[in-house]
Amino acid sequence: MLGVLAPGLWRLALAGEEATKPAGLIASLRRERDAAIAASAAKSRYLANVSHEIRSPLNAIYGYAQLLERGAGVDPQEAARVIKRSAEHLTDLVEGLLDISLIENGVMRIAQDTVRLQPFIEQVERMFRPSAASKGLSFRCEITGRLPDAVRTDQKRLRQILINLLTNAIKYTDRGEVVLSVRYAGQVAVFEVRDTGPGIAPERQESIFAPFDRGEETGTGGFGLGLPITRALVQILGGEIELVSTPGQGSCFRVRVMLGQVAGAREASAGPARVIGYEGRRRHVLVMDDDPAQLSFVRRAMEDLGFSVATAPDGATAVALCHAGEFDLALLDIAMPGPSGWETASHLRATHGKDLAIVMLSANAHERHGPEHIDPPHDLFLDKPVEVDALVDAIGNLLGLVWLREGRAALAVDTSDTPSEYALPEAARRHVAALRQLLKIGHVRGIEAEIRAIEKAAPDARALVISLYQCLDRFDLAALGRMVEGL
Repeated sequence: MLGVLAPGLWRLALAGEEATKPAGLIASLRRERDAAIAASAAKSRYLANVSHEIRSPLNAIYGYAQLLERGAGVDPQEAARVIKRSAEHLTDLVEGLLDISLIENGVMRIAQDTVRLQPFIEQVERMFRPSAASKGLSFRCEITGRLPDAVRTDQKRLRQILINLLTNAIKYTDRGEVVLSVRYAGQVAVFEVRDTGPGIAPERQESIFAPFDRGEETGTGGFGLGLPITRALVQILGGEIELVSTPGQGSCFRVRVMLGQVAGAREASAGPARVIGYEGRRRHVLVMDDDPAQLSFVRRAMEDLGFSVATAPDGATAVALCHAGEFDLALLDIAMPGPSGWETASHLRATHGKDLAIVMLSANAHERHGPEHIDPPHDLFLDKPVEVDALVDAIGNLLGLVWLREGRAALAVDTSDTPSEYALPEAARRHVAALRQLLKIGHVRGIEAEIRAIEKAAPDARALVISLYQCLDRFDLAALGRMVEGL
């Protein structure tokens, strides 16, 4: 009724209604109304800023693409770097918006990656050194004490936490320095991001963690979704974040998070070389996508690795191709004309069983687990845009490939040997028995301890121990269970 009244009349009508209600209720309703108006205004301001932030990298991508198309003499590698960085920035913006929804609904899943901590920190440092230098800021990384070679955590989320904090530190610091400090003790890592920026007033130190609050009314800028997501991610990783700030002197964001040390990863401390192929027979891959550009990208990436690749623009063609020939792996998009990716995957799984590995490669991140009314017909889900290295790792794990790398012999351990080949001493077999029991309940720390005990008790079974560690680092307890079945 009030929606059709003139602006001055609805206030009179509201005043009439308020006269009949208790004063406490009226005050409560007014507070709720003011909060809703403030939230709406904050979202509008945020979306306006996001629009600008999206257009900037899009302009870089579009501009360099046109220069390359015209043959304007631009360095292709430099163009590729700019396009890649811009695409990564766009991906971060989109995922930031999605993460808020996932966190609020409690459906965000955390990966268990093996992370080489020192190279990881150096990568983050290299990422931000140019942007700090462009503002005339000193940027340095301080590492106190010894860091473990490898830890287990969600690498993408930990990187996102540090990126969010460093981005803000550099953005709002006009002179002085930004410091990333790292120390590790007792399975706990402490990351500090310190700056000499304007600082944050005490009354603002809690509100900056509120979604969409950019603080324009304070004249100090704001922090968008970065800090709310950062706090949520730190908590999901089982850690805590605190802020120490003095207006006019700078700020320090301190993150404490448990990063369990990964045993058995010492040999791989150097980063692996580029994959150029794999051992054994040629594998056959089917790629289904209705976007020709996506088909071309995935096909070229797979063929460069030595795979035989067939493509399908829809589900019916994919099913027909699988019926006519044998494939080791199917990469399927979800949103398709005709049968969806899920329907195609269900048909392929029912027809070919586990002989065909199925990976859903889709931009529909919210459909990660498939429709609720069907059992998951896939082995793995990868979000678009996908990193080629992540795709390579996923395929290698699913097909049990031994990769050939540039300038090196194959680095992976062939786990196809039967465990019965290992003549384990009795002391090691006791730990194998304990390992079987721990696998039944999924006690990861206990499993790691028993593998370490097997390593100590059976030095000659080093190949077996490395294989067990690799399964544990991938968090593939099923494969680990199969390996110890016959020991």
